[in-house]
Amino acid sequence: MKKSQIVVCLLLVWSVCNAFAQGREVRSFNDKWEFKKGPFPDNPVQLVNSWDNKWSEVTIPHTWNAKDMQEKHNAFYAGEACYRKTFYAAEEMKDKRIFLRFEGVGQVAELFVNGEFIGNHKGGYSAFAFDIAPALKWGQDNEIMLMVDNSSRPDIIPVNHSLFGVYGGIYRPVWMIITDKVNIAVTDHASNGVYISQRNVSSKSADVSVKVKLVNKTLYARNITLETRIADKAGRLVKSNATAISMTPQGMQSFVHEYTIRKPHLWQGLDDPYLYKVETLVKSDGKVIDKVVQPLGLRNVEVIGGKGVFLNGVKYPMYGVCRHQDWWQLGSALENKHHDEDLAMIMDMGATTIRLAHYQQSDYFYSKCDSLGLLVWAEVPFVNRVTGEEGPNAKEQLRDLIRQSYNHPSIYVWGLHNEVYRPHQYTARLTQEMHDLAKEEDPGRYTVAVNGYGHMEHPVNLNADIQGMNRYYGWYEKTIPDIEGWVIGLEEKYPDHKVMLTEYGADSNIHHQTEYIGNTIRWWDDYFPETYQTKMHEIQWGVIEKHPYITASYLWNMFDFAVPMWSRGGVEARNMKGLITFDRKVKKDAFYWYKANWSKEPVVYLTQRRNKEREKQLTSITVYSNIGQPTVYLNGQELSGVKTGTTKVHYIFDNVHLQNGVNAIKAVVIKDGKAIEDQIEWTYTGEKKRESLEYLNNDAHWGF
Repeated sequence: MKKSQIVVCLLLVWSVCNAFAQGREVRSFNDKWEFKKGPFPDNPVQLVNSWDNKWSEVTIPHTWNAKDMQEKHNAFYAGEACYRKTFYAAEEMKDKRIFLRFEGVGQVAELFVNGEFIGNHKGGYSAFAFDIAPALKWGQDNEIMLMVDNSSRPDIIPVNHSLFGVYGGIYRPVWMIITDKVNIAVTDHASNGVYISQRNVSSKSADVSVKVKLVNKTLYARNITLETRIADKAGRLVKSNATAISMTPQGMQSFVHEYTIRKPHLWQGLDDPYLYKVETLVKSDGKVIDKVVQPLGLRNVEVIGGKGVFLNGVKYPMYGVCRHQDWWQLGSALENKHHDEDLAMIMDMGATTIRLAHYQQSDYFYSKCDSLGLLVWAEVPFVNRVTGEEGPNAKEQLRDLIRQSYNHPSIYVWGLHNEVYRPHQYTARLTQEMHDLAKEEDPGRYTVAVNGYGHMEHPVNLNADIQGMNRYYGWYEKTIPDIEGWVIGLEEKYPDHKVMLTEYGADSNIHHQTEYIGNTIRWWDDYFPETYQTKMHEIQWGVIEKHPYITASYLWNMFDFAVPMWSRGGVEARNMKGLITFDRKVKKDAFYWYKANWSKEPVVYLTQRRNKEREKQLTSITVYSNIGQPTVYLNGQELSGVKTGTTKVHYIFDNVHLQNGVNAIKAVVIKDGKAIEDQIEWTYTGEKKRESLEYLNNDAHWGF
């Protein structure tokens, strides 16, 4: 061996030993994968070596559906595919445990190492982890192979691709975790092995328990010390405990440390998302052999029927949005920067809470919500249809979600199902079982189930702590203003129930613009004007805002997203109910409606900026302003006769007469001596009538 090779080997040994001296090592395992898409006529495990020169090199995250699920309806590949990668297992690692942890694979995965079957996982959104050390060849290259299949199956939720597509592939990161043979559990439903519970939280004190699951994979008992430490944001030690343990090599074992923190610094949502840090250490002979760090946000969330959501005893504004994770041309194969961009837009709009629909999302996203102060609704993909075969998998995915996300203070509720019905008795019983499971796993959080009907007495209702209802008045049923009668009816009949409006909204294509809008629309049509979506949100938020009976509301949706079975609104495979376009480039008018109502930042915004070619010479101008009444100019002339719309930020100027040709419109508000303004241009060339939209031309029910 050459001298340079010896130096490299010594450096490798030193780096590995140094990493283990500090506990576990976590390595990215995302580069230099090879990929081959099926279908495979024969057993691919046996044929894999005959596929040389037929592989594509890919980097994880990766999905094979980034385009075909988004560009044409019902024309995508759902089926099996194969990923493989070689890994050199150094001799120095022989006495360690070696895990592979996959954050998300859509949606059935089977792992093989050197041709040996290691295990499988059923579910496209939760993480899974396997110990691969027993199958490795030390001092050699090893072949890792993952078989993946995103076909719909009646025994795995979601059972179809109807409400959203299950993107195929290893679409979230993969990690290699290397630990001592005595370690904090990695394979307890791919959780971090540490469960932090909190009780009796107030400004005076908080009770905290830290449960740690340990494993000994040697053949003999081993003397170790389990230590847990709670540190404040500045790193100062607040509490600590240490327990000497003779750790036997038989099964996964749990140990608990109990604490009471006096005068805790509370997690106060957006105002002060204060996080403590909990360090869990396993020591042997005074050295750290494993370590896990988790967040701790001390808070008390209470949902009171008819009144609202209270955070640490104070009513908290629940300005809610729903979020699907996929991006245009990327599918679900996102990097952290994409999650950051989504969160930046959600925060910019002034949202305080997110429903992460309809499935478990990236752990990075939950962590960011912890630090930003957003309250999170986390749920499993039990949606749309019932087969009678999905029960075991629905419960397994719920257990995965809870164990993997247990320590996130942002999460306040576990979602059990969304719009699943017949057979009613089966669905009701399964929901009850999922509720019971959630309470066994995590008694400190609420559960919620969602119905698409508006009546409380529906047979699948009231099997969770909170009843969610999706209401699309003016879209899938009745007219836009009918939402108020529905709310009042529930208030009067069921005043003490915990009720949330869990979806509401309308599709909009930003290329469809018209002034001719009314109070209903044909949702199956090819014409989805943005102006209709805007009016729906103007009216319906005006109703929601004045009815605290709706303890929280979640608009559908923050972003347009792919629905591979749809063809509506002039766009293939798209749900366009988002307030922002699928490519994240255009914020629709409704985005600024909520920003004006929710955000503390100054907003002055003129609507209908894309509706440039005006159809009516006598028209209206609408301004959103959260800093006072705007002054509006048309072609340099100040307008008068302003009236208030559905909320205090909503200003309307009626009977505005446009000149022929280009019209310049400016809205101005003087705030603290500074002019905050917005400007748009409209063009009028003659009166136009959209005969095809006569069914829309009915303004009698707008309500302002």
